[in-house]
Amino acid sequence: MWLAGAVAARRTDPHAGQVALRAWCEDPSGVGVPAVRTAVRFTLEELADVAPGSSVEVRVPPHGAVQAVPGPRHTRGTPPNVVETDPGTWLGLVTGTVAWSDAVRDGLVRASGARADLSGFLPLTVGRRAAR
Repeated sequence: MWLAGAVAARRTDPHAGQVALRAWCEDPSGVGVPAVRTAVRFTLEELADVAPGSSVEVRVPPHGAVQAVPGPRHTRGTPPNVVETDPGTWLGLVTGTVAWSDAVRDGLVRASGARADLSGFLPLTVGRRAAR
């Protein structure tokens, strides 16, 4: 799933995304792959809404990727600003149960490029609500 920041239409039903995220918050190890995939895609779309732009590509393989964050647009080849992490770490960052600085320090997030620091956007409001 590749989304292009503010120009992409939502592909994940927001209600389904919130339900999946809440389920992950309640039992991260017990939720199934379909719920994780829905939660990841929903939260990537949320990031694109709160940080519209195309200067950073955020990848959470195998479930999705999005371009976000204001700045110079990237159109071909490997983007200069990339954030990549696994689904569990991403959902932890989104909900605030994992701190950006800790995840980067521990190698759970690979962030390259001058704009690849997402700490100003995370946790997402929707993630904080789900974690309650």
